[in-house]
Amino acid sequence: MSIFKYQNYDIFYEIDGDSSKPKLLILNGIMMSTKSWAPFVDTFSEHFQLIRIDFFDQGQSAKLDFFYTQQIQIEMLKAFLDERKIDKINIAGISYGGEVALLFACHYPEHVNRLMLFNSSAYTNPWLKDIGDGWIKAGLTRDGDLYYKTTIPVIYSAKYYEEKIDWMKHREKILLPVFSNPGFLDAMERLTRSAESFDVRAMLKNLDLPVLIVTADQDNLTPKKDQEYLHKNIKNSNWVIIPEVGHASMYENPSLFTSLITGFFLIKDIKYNI
Repeated sequence: MSIFKYQNYDIFYEIDGDSSKPKLLILNGIMMSTKSWAPFVDTFSEHFQLIRIDFFDQGQSAKLDFFYTQQIQIEMLKAFLDERKIDKINIAGISYGGEVALLFACHYPEHVNRLMLFNSSAYTNPWLKDIGDGWIKAGLTRDGDLYYKTTIPVIYSAKYYEEKIDWMKHREKILLPVFSNPGFLDAMERLTRSAESFDVRAMLKNLDLPVLIVTADQDNLTPKKDQEYLHKNIKNSNWVIIPEVGHASMYENPSLFTSLITGFFLIKDIKYNI
């Protein structure tokens, strides 16, 4: 068990792969933890030194007793990299983790080699904020079934959800006790509220590093227009759209997810002699 101390709080992290390989920091979505990446660890650690970390109020990291913004997450990441003496790193983030990755890159671009954003946006718009408010209100009821039905189905594409309905029902049984836990629900409220003020629109013009933006074309939380905005406003970016997948694109199409990450972070820019 690996613990990093930040302002007297415990932050849990995992490192897999040889230190001689390129370093990749992969950042969790809001309901995820380091354990969520388990299906990908063997593949990624073949090519990278893979670093996974639980944000505040996630997984095995400290649970706070006050509200905060995502700034606390990026300052924790900066302190973690400083302690590990990592000057520059590749970062991939999905959803909430993509927001934190983007915020980190805007504040500390000198520490980011390349950046990959899955299902991310430049700011929390009123529509997404109201979805978050719905999650919070469902959590305050302490009704695990209501919280599950409010949050989980929209994460997946309708096609995947129907095709995997037996797996989804099994997952529901596993998650219901978690979603009925007041401690988990309080942490989710803090995480959700921390994203309400997220807005890097004014900072994007200053971002000058290789960025790959990935859209899931059946995403019901961060739709294609959000990634299109990022692509238009980040000068050195490319944009990929994955067809027929929802917000949890890494689970719906894991082979493409791993291919995009390994390709983007491993293959150097090709220079042609004409």
